[in-house]
Amino acid sequence: MATSLPPLAVPGQRLGPTSSYSAGPGTHVLNAHVYASIAGPVVANPAQPGAKQKSVLTVSRTYNHASPGEGTSNLSPNGVKPVPTPAASSTKPAPPKSKLRYNTLPAVDSIVLARVTRVQKRQATVSILVVLDDSQLASDNDDIESILTSAVNVENHSSSDELRFQALIRKEDVRAVEKDRVVMDEMFRVGDIVRGSVISLGDQSFYYLTTARNDLGVVMARSEAGNMMFPVSWKEMRDPATGVGESRKVARPF
Repeated sequence: MATSLPPLAVPGQRLGPTSSYSAGPGTHVLNAHVYASIAGPVVANPAQPGAKQKSVLTVSRTYNHASPGEGTSNLSPNGVKPVPTPAASSTKPAPPKSKLRYNTLPAVDSIVLARVTRVQKRQATVSILVVLDDSQLASDNDDIESILTSAVNVENHSSSDELRFQALIRKEDVRAVEKDRVVMDEMFRVGDIVRGSVISLGDQSFYYLTTARNDLGVVMARSEAGNMMFPVSWKEMRDPATGVGESRKVARPF
């Protein structure tokens, strides 16, 4: 009996027996079964007709517009995708694109929004709130405004940070110039919302981010008085109520 494949998989989820499937990218074999190694959509690439090879299971970090588990089953036996005739395309409207409903995983060069949770002499620890995807496809992170509104509230910090991806911003990755003169307490404060770029997947505990670009750095911050501040330069933000300025590594406003 054919094993039904889940549309999405999480790390460690069993997908199917090795008697029916081979392990592809994003999967591994354990105890005669194929398991997912990462989270993402499941795609089964069937073997060519008449071949002795098994279907290859793949879990991708990015969304494939083919239906999950479908793979290349819409290809003809010679490997060529059939082209619809003009009559068929004119009478049958194209189906609307379905919205994605899974979180995007950070990858190298991904732009992320993160909240600072700890500032030390050599590095700052941040909790990744959302991955900004250039594909413009919908995801669980669609409502960025509500995410940031919740993130800047102090009472929400401790309850949600441990459930998110953690990352480090090292002292040498804060800015591109005068790296030896960087003082971390003057660049970031706990609770700041930072726009950063992933430069390394790091180890099992932390990603590594950089803010050494003009468009990267602090985008939202509260003053010591508790008021939201606005940027006045690349290294200062100001409290509109008290008029007091505070040092930050500020991201260029768009």
